[in-house]
Amino acid sequence: MDLGVFIKGVIIGFSIAAPVGPIGVLCIRRTLAEGRASGFLSGLGAATADTLYGCIASFGLTFVANFLTSQHTLLRFAGGLCLCMLGLKTFFSEPASQSAAVRGKGLAAAYFSTFLLTLTNPLTILAFAAIFAAFGIKGAGVSYWGAIMLIGGVFLGSTLWWFLLSSLVSTLRAKVDVRVLHWVNRISGVVITVFGVLVLFNIFET
Repeated sequence: MDLGVFIKGVIIGFSIAAPVGPIGVLCIRRTLAEGRASGFLSGLGAATADTLYGCIASFGLTFVANFLTSQHTLLRFAGGLCLCMLGLKTFFSEPASQSAAVRGKGLAAAYFSTFLLTLTNPLTILAFAAIFAAFGIKGAGVSYWGAIMLIGGVFLGSTLWWFLLSSLVSTLRAKVDVRVLHWVNRISGVVITVFGVLVLFNIFET
């Protein structure tokens, strides 16, 4: 039973991560500009935040879930604003003539930036709850060990997606020159900014 729950967790984690949104675009851009480690850690930050929200949904932490969803507007506003700022920064940044090694603070920043951005969407809890229901997983009704297996599966599935994406993009990196990176920055900046504007627009619409 627990192995089945773990496998379901892997599928759920992979499915939650796979749609290419602003984090996916950011992961691709960082992989091309800074290398696979930076791109993968950007994805890993999002995977960690997804796992945290999956944990809340799985263990049935109603108080935490209610608090986060009640602060949905404020968190989404902060996330939309951050996306807009990040998009503009990406758009106007100029690629280096050669790749610099990204270590220490650079890799930590890649991880924590996407972790915090992903946390600004607390409705992910509801997405997990809906998917758990579709898979026949009853949230708080899952045993303690089963919940741990489920969350472990979610993290593994999400991490697997980001590893595959960063690895795939990394194979193309050798063929990318400064001129291409220039356009990657411009296109990525526009896409990320549009995502941010849409988030802000949706807030004011509701």
